[in-house]
Amino acid sequence: MGDTGEQELNFLPLISDLLKSVEKESGDVNTKMTELKTKLDKAREFVEKMPGIQQSQSEQIKQIDILRNQLTVKTALLEKYKSMDKFDLSS
Repeated sequence: MGDTGEQELNFLPLISDLLKSVEKESGDVNTKMTELKTKLDKAREFVEKMPGIQQSQSEQIKQIDILRNQLTVKTALLEKYKSMDKFDLSS
């Protein structure tokens, strides 16, 4: 998750402001609650757009295993090709 995701999911400053408003009994509470609700809605939208969210955990784990296996095969092929002689015409 990049910096944008961290900003979308960082609720602590808003919650802190809300609690301070409640402590001071200021008329700011409704504004702070609206800001928090907006932030939660944006976070919900952000999470729903994340790739793989529609897959179950077991499907995600299976996909990770497939990708790891592909990485292992491709890494081995790269190592094989790097160790080959560039002009080996004997085979």
